[in-house]
Amino acid sequence: MGKATKATKKFISSGKLKKTIQDRKKHREIKKRFESRRGAKGKGKQGGGEVEDEDEEEEMDEEDVSEGEEERGKGKGMTVDDFLGGGFMGSDDDEVRGFDMEGGDAGSDASDDEDEIDDNASFASVDALDEEGKKHLIELSKLAEKDPEFFKYLQENDQELLDFNPDALENDDEDVMMEGEDEEAVKVPTLTREILRGWQKAILEHRSIRALRRLHLAFRSAAHMNEDDQVVAWAIDSASVYNKLVVTTLRYTPVVLNHHVPYKTLANGKYKAPTQTPKFKALQKLILSYFLNAIHLMDQITDNEMLQLALTETAKVVPYVISSRKAVKLYLKKCLAIWSSGEDSVRIAAFLAIRHLASGTDNAVLDSILKGTYMSLVKSCKSTNPYTLPSITLMKNSASELFTLDHATAYQHAFGYIRQLAIHLRNSMKVKTKEAYKQVYNWQYVHSVDFWALVLAKACDAEAEKAAGKESELRALIYPLTQVAVGAIRLMNNARSHPFHLHLIRSLLHLTKHSRTYIPLSPHLVPILTATLSPEKLKRSTLRPLDLELQIRAPQQYAKTRVYAEGVRDEAAFLLGEWLATPAVHASAAFPEIVVPVIVLLRKAAKGARDAGSVKTLLERVEEGAKWVEQRRRAAAFAPADTQAVARWEAELEKKLDESPLVKYLKVQRKAREKRRKLVEKARKGENEVLEESD
Repeated sequence: MGKATKATKKFISSGKLKKTIQDRKKHREIKKRFESRRGAKGKGKQGGGEVEDEDEEEEMDEEDVSEGEEERGKGKGMTVDDFLGGGFMGSDDDEVRGFDMEGGDAGSDASDDEDEIDDNASFASVDALDEEGKKHLIELSKLAEKDPEFFKYLQENDQELLDFNPDALENDDEDVMMEGEDEEAVKVPTLTREILRGWQKAILEHRSIRALRRLHLAFRSAAHMNEDDQVVAWAIDSASVYNKLVVTTLRYTPVVLNHHVPYKTLANGKYKAPTQTPKFKALQKLILSYFLNAIHLMDQITDNEMLQLALTETAKVVPYVISSRKAVKLYLKKCLAIWSSGEDSVRIAAFLAIRHLASGTDNAVLDSILKGTYMSLVKSCKSTNPYTLPSITLMKNSASELFTLDHATAYQHAFGYIRQLAIHLRNSMKVKTKEAYKQVYNWQYVHSVDFWALVLAKACDAEAEKAAGKESELRALIYPLTQVAVGAIRLMNNARSHPFHLHLIRSLLHLTKHSRTYIPLSPHLVPILTATLSPEKLKRSTLRPLDLELQIRAPQQYAKTRVYAEGVRDEAAFLLGEWLATPAVHASAAFPEIVVPVIVLLRKAAKGARDAGSVKTLLERVEEGAKWVEQRRRAAAFAPADTQAVARWEAELEKKLDESPLVKYLKVQRKAREKRRKLVEKARKGENEVLEESD
């Protein structure tokens, strides 16, 4: 038999072949009666099998009806065996034979142009199956009246046929079966590189939707190929073909969709879904099916590069499925799962996909994203060690960016979660039991405070607010967050809790640096320093120095040891210097008066201490910094009551802070600490590095 006609191929792609074959297998003895209901007109016979030509005509979509009487005539008199043996399995290969991605078009003819005209002339064929399904459902509903005996038979033997649902998302067009005299099923066709190249050629040259549909059928087969309950349209027996198929589908789908149904990107970076044109409506089911299959495939991908590609390319399709709440929910859940686990490159790709999802104009989607992001972050912060800390830091930095996309929407979430932290603190202060203290003294609480400090620091950054010309809505939350952190510091004031206190102080220090808000931290740092400078004799120990970034409570063996006291003293002295050098403090006209209590208390504590070298050096630089500010203040020609003149003077002083002796001293300290941190990191990874004491 010669090459299958276009009508034949259309009948195959319409998805009704499997249903027709299965019905004939089960109800052969009453087939003639069933054919009369469907309005069969002509019949052909071969090998004992019968098939009506009218079935082919009914299965054609609107594009085939317009082909003309000559094309229809080619399908007349075709039997089941002729039809199924007509070479339709390799029709895609026949149509695109001779195409090569790298070379020219070796066998192109007018048939490709005809296909493209069909693609762009009418998109109604995508919904043709829905109409056929509805007709079949009406026939089934009338069956109980017209033929009770047959209806009873179906109830007993084929309830699935009576439960037929025409609105099902995934059609049976992927399931290709063959019928013979011995009722043996024919093998599913195998996808080859030649067929795939043909689809690629049609998509690249003509943005063919027909080729995209075929590509998506094969993509679905790749996503469900190892599942027993799924019947697929293509068999893929080569790993290279599988990878090529997945990469091609992921990369080409956004290109074709953007060509036919582009979406708008607004000036503020947000996007709008494409308008509801007939073309977009016809493609919606195709797009949604591909998107869900891509999400399903992400569970099976183990290669990080492939998973990163899947996240990057599916994010480009998000504007087309943003109206489907189910698809958005599944996609967000999958992206959050990948974002909270996996390699850094994959985490970043997942975050970018979430960010693109949040860039839509639908605030309901943004609410779900912000809530899901924060909950995923909190769940990932239960334990902190040298291996999880970099990932947690990455999650906090990326999540804080999401909360700064829309300050008004983020305010509602931030207010609620900061209030939750305050409730935990209040309960711990009232009950004052060991279990109650654990509600505050845990890593989740520490990372939550630090996360909101990051969010407020980005949203309320002085430079960003100046560029925007207004204050952020989130600035009102700086005070309650500070009160929560200060209350947690005061909850337990023993020496073993100093690592916990230092964590919260770092968070507040970061907030005051960026927001230019004066937060008094010296009342919490000076007591820590005086405690470590106590003349009380400390125990000698061979323990390693405690990494304060990885602890919230010092182990019992470190209590009252010299190695622990020295580590806490050096860290507290550095944080105190950092706070005094911030523009909100050092650039203040009152800086010489602010440092008086600090200098007095620390000088007194350092007198009886055995080793107070770092504290004494810091005090000297603080005094020099106070003199530096005082000298410039003497030259001022305005009264303290002139607040506007004071603000202008402080703004000018802030620009010259790099000349301050205190700031210069801290720059050297930062470099030394960074160098030591890198050496410790290399030693932790097993590299041969000698740790030397910093100067």
